[in-house]
Amino acid sequence: MTETREEGSGAMVIGAAGEPRVVTFGCRLNAYESEVMRTLASDAGENNAIIFNTCAVTNEAERQARQAIRRARRENPNARIIVTGCAAQVNPGRFAEMPEVDRVIGNDAKMKADSYGDGMSSVRVSVNDIMAVKETASHLIQGFDGRARAFVQVQQGCDHRCTFCIIPYGRGNSRSVPAGEVVQQVRTLVENGYSEIVLTGVDVTSYGADLPGKPSLGNLVRRILKLVPELPRLRLSSLDPVEIDEDLWRALAEEERLMPHLHLSLQAGADLILKRMKRRHLRGDAIAVAEKALSLRPDTVFGCDIIAGFPTETDEHFEDSLRIVDEARLTYLHVFPYSPRPGTPAARMPQLAGPLIKERAARLRAKGDMALAGFLDTQIGRTFRVLAEEDGTGRSSQFAPVKALGLVPGRFADVTVRARQGEILIGEMV
Repeated sequence: MTETREEGSGAMVIGAAGEPRVVTFGCRLNAYESEVMRTLASDAGENNAIIFNTCAVTNEAERQARQAIRRARRENPNARIIVTGCAAQVNPGRFAEMPEVDRVIGNDAKMKADSYGDGMSSVRVSVNDIMAVKETASHLIQGFDGRARAFVQVQQGCDHRCTFCIIPYGRGNSRSVPAGEVVQQVRTLVENGYSEIVLTGVDVTSYGADLPGKPSLGNLVRRILKLVPELPRLRLSSLDPVEIDEDLWRALAEEERLMPHLHLSLQAGADLILKRMKRRHLRGDAIAVAEKALSLRPDTVFGCDIIAGFPTETDEHFEDSLRIVDEARLTYLHVFPYSPRPGTPAARMPQLAGPLIKERAARLRAKGDMALAGFLDTQIGRTFRVLAEEDGTGRSSQFAPVKALGLVPGRFADVTVRARQGEILIGEMV
């Protein structure tokens, strides 16, 4: 089995010769679903297939997918090219009209076994009404190739309608995986050697609202840690700052196996822009979350998603976004230059000029680089546990990347950090 990066796009490619290959763009949930699709396609005999699991979060993500599809056809003239994912769900016609594409399947269909194989070879487009989907099917997977950590889907879809976001129309409304099925999946992955599990979804902090008894995400976390005591590390994907429940706060304070690394769906640092985005928090809420987390777990670090150049964003608004990096002690920034998505309210708002958006995104990234470098410098001289990955590096509990001679993929090692080299800590095993 091989795992590579699609050159120039950041996409992940999994699959070996004689097996289906899956090219994954976008989020961790897509990464989980790609493993499911690879298994379904293999079981159906689709060994000549290249499946593109696309992302719709920005126009650039969609452009990169189309570019990768064209390149794949040039390099693999006899392959069967299948396109799926959020971009295919939202805009199936655009992919169906590409001569390189053999099939387009929607986000619901891609997770069903009967979507693959000879019986579906003549069906060019299979995309249903994602808003009509009421359940999240569980798919028990055995592992993730080439990774020390594994992603587990706990939730799908989103009930919120942020003005910039097209994803609810690609994923549907929020629906949760029952806790027992999540625990079973985690236990299987741990038994197969995975030492870190990442709980993922579209809006994970909304977990459980549609289930009997309305269990919270924090309840699920505590249940996993109790019922799978052999799991060394549990990590969470992006969190909505105002939806963190009391059980999750308690877990952060009391459970050392829950990693002190919170990635916040922040999006902006100015209150007026947050309101125009139709977010559910204000800048003060995000800062309060950071302060509370640090009071409960002083070693907590924070990441965030943040958009540069949202419509109507003034210089003052942008300065608020720069300042919140320090005020909320953000370390890992994921910066998105604003990209208007047709069909969203924000696309109809007064737009900023492209060069200004690009400049602001660059300034935010530079601010993030400084924050990350400052954090990494505080780690020099420390000794901590590192979980090694396939590329010879590892991650600390705070998600800091570490390189040391002798790291064995999938295993823990105690490493003393001696220096920083760019965005990687250099250490030696103890």
